[in-house]
Amino acid sequence: MAEPTDAMSPRLVKAAANSVKTVAVLGAAYGGKTAVTHLAENLPKGWRVVAVDRNTDFNHVYVFPRLGVLPGHSHKGFIPYNKLFASFEDSRRHLMLNAHVTKLGPTSLTLSKAFPEHGIDGDEPTLHFDYAIYALGSHMPAPINLWGPPIDEEAAPATVPEPVAPPKTPGLESVQPWGGPALSEVTTAVSPVEDEVPYTSDVGTKPAGVEWLDRSQKHIERAPSVLVVGGGALGIQYATDIAEIYPDKAVTLLHSRPRLLPRFDESMHDEIMSAMSSLNVNTILGDRLDLSGPPKSERNKDGILEHIVRTVSGREIRASVVLLCTGQRPNTELVRPFLPESIVPHGPSKGMIRVKRSLQIGVPLEPSADTLANGLTKLSVTSQSEDSEDDIEPELDVPYPHWFAVGDAADTFGAINAGHTAYAQALVAANNVLKLVHAEESSSLSPVELEEYHPGAPGIKMSIGRNKLLYQIGDQIGKTEECPDDLQAPFMWNFMLGRDVPEEEMYE
Repeated sequence: MAEPTDAMSPRLVKAAANSVKTVAVLGAAYGGKTAVTHLAENLPKGWRVVAVDRNTDFNHVYVFPRLGVLPGHSHKGFIPYNKLFASFEDSRRHLMLNAHVTKLGPTSLTLSKAFPEHGIDGDEPTLHFDYAIYALGSHMPAPINLWGPPIDEEAAPATVPEPVAPPKTPGLESVQPWGGPALSEVTTAVSPVEDEVPYTSDVGTKPAGVEWLDRSQKHIERAPSVLVVGGGALGIQYATDIAEIYPDKAVTLLHSRPRLLPRFDESMHDEIMSAMSSLNVNTILGDRLDLSGPPKSERNKDGILEHIVRTVSGREIRASVVLLCTGQRPNTELVRPFLPESIVPHGPSKGMIRVKRSLQIGVPLEPSADTLANGLTKLSVTSQSEDSEDDIEPELDVPYPHWFAVGDAADTFGAINAGHTAYAQALVAANNVLKLVHAEESSSLSPVELEEYHPGAPGIKMSIGRNKLLYQIGDQIGKTEECPDDLQAPFMWNFMLGRDVPEEEMYE
């Protein structure tokens, strides 16, 4: 049973009075879009949902590895947000704003540009809200970071630089730059970090995204050899796609662990290794790049420039293109100045936002005799059970009960970072917002019983070659060899827009 939460807590600072009350959703990718749709369909009269995203189109990042290698399908990876509310009965009440969020406060956020037609104006255009859901995902690795330079403009990859973070808040550590989780939700609605392009560029539009992927295709096509660093889903898909589409290329996959996808059944590792062997991918496991030496590049006997890297075991690898499929990190820079205690400072969840089971943002409780005793009791009980640490709800205070976080940016009890988990979390957060809204509308002073989020079993679906898909859902493991070249991208169009979308419309 969920823990009751006092919707009328005096700590809940309300937004400035508006004729229409607002639920803001920051980011409209897999989790954010789900929250937006559910809220728009269920909010009572007098309420609206306002989504903010820096992209003009939903970026279907799961197909980006394929679209960055195989020509002819780039247009299918971008679904226009201007059609997002088209199927809603009261679509004009809700808003989709294409802008960057530049600053957060308890009941307001500032945007990179004004929308005077919606009352958002001034030198610092400000949106006031009553509730907010933070769904800004992660910063993507370089091969699919459409807000970074195209891969044909890469610096010498042998340097393998740490991802550049925004200026640090004094006294706080930076987020974890390495060992990121599997591919999932794209970063949205946030100011660009130093290695990204400025606001004035057309980056974030569909034409720019299509051009970015097309340049990636041509760059990989020209390269005689490719090194893929990182054996998560992203790296595996790149390595197998490149090897099958261009069988004459020398493709190497380097992964630091001895096993691929360790959170899944061992048979998944075996299937992937078999696929890569059949495609002649040189797979190196249990080794990582040695970053201690200076970068090195030279031309081979055919006059082709190659990057030369070494591993910690002393192995030398030469490749004309290096794809760094690591380094995904939580996109939580906006939260640090606003609520720094909510950011996890250490460990596997470093940089993520702390949340309760209700997905309300939390901060650690001040130590007291009662909390210490309660924590010792929980540890004692857990040590006698089969529950993992991920099943334990941390002791958190909720300073702003109207703030929620979902997806890759949130520390959600061991859930994998994936679109389907962001979807499930967004439904819980949106339902809890609706519960609090209805309590407010009814002027109820009774505690509101909120839904709780509990992760399901990890699930994954990924390509391991041009037409072969491998998946695990719970204990069910399977594969198909009838996957289309576009990885069923049109299905996401149909799902997002709620109708069958003809391919000619996908070029818009």
